Amino acid sequence: MNADTLPWLRKSICMRPSSLEVLSIATDIYDRTCRTDFDAPGFCVVNLGNSIDSVAFRQLMVDLKRAMAGIHESRTDSTLIYLSASRFDQQETTRPHLDGGPDECFLMLGYEPSEVDSELEISDYAKCAFDLSLSPKEFMAKHNPMFQSGYELLRPYSTRIPCFSRNDYQIICVNNSSAPFSQDQPMWQGTLHTATILTPNESKRRVINSTMIAVAPAGTPDTVTEPQQKEFVTTSTVRRRGYDKQHLEDDT
Repeated sequence: MNADTLPWLRKSICMRPSSLEVLSIATDIYDRTCRTDFDAPGFCVVNLGNSIDSVAFRQLMVDLKRAMAGIHESRTDSTLIYLSASRFDQQETTRPHLDGGPDECFLMLGYEPSEVDSELEISDYAKCAFDLSLSPKEFMAKHNPMFQSGYELLRPYSTRIPCFSRNDYQIICVNNSSAPFSQDQPMWQGTLHTATILTPNESKRRVINSTMIAVAPAGTPDTVTEPQQKEFVTTSTVRRRGYDKQHLEDDT
């Protein structure tokens, strides 16, 4: 599955909102990402251009999560909560993978402009598992794409994100679920994500503002507290993955 040759798919995953109307953007993200079948792609990209700054960008992420929780509550008997929120400089190429999380969760990743060039790819492992009459967890146990045979099996289900730009602020939401498919009890159907770093450079930064958001019973409080959310929005600290040291952003 290649978004470059499927215009309808490119349109369904790439958004460039004309205004920062939170509820409208949140609804589009929810419909494209939080799928319970295979009609939606299970991920989306929101390109916000380069006129926003980092703090406003992170505040928008928090506002979108809050709006998405309201949407989820209006459609189900549960809510959405933060499990984690962090900032890091990631310059290591990865294989298709899930970030550790519960059966129904998604990642809201905020990519800041960077001189470090990279590519992102999404693999619809839940659909691949369904076509093989396996659950997503069974697929990962039998065909883990960290190994070449599983990686090749996923190739027809993989999409390079064609609209990813290193020059802009972008929110990328990825369904990170591992729940089995069920028509009787619909649950989120997940995808795997891959990053290929084309020009790693330790003197530069590739900043990702990473949050994990999960389904939880109505009334469940966020694991990331309000003060921690505020710190996530305002901090200038960026951790470099693979290193113990921290790097501080310029205030400009």
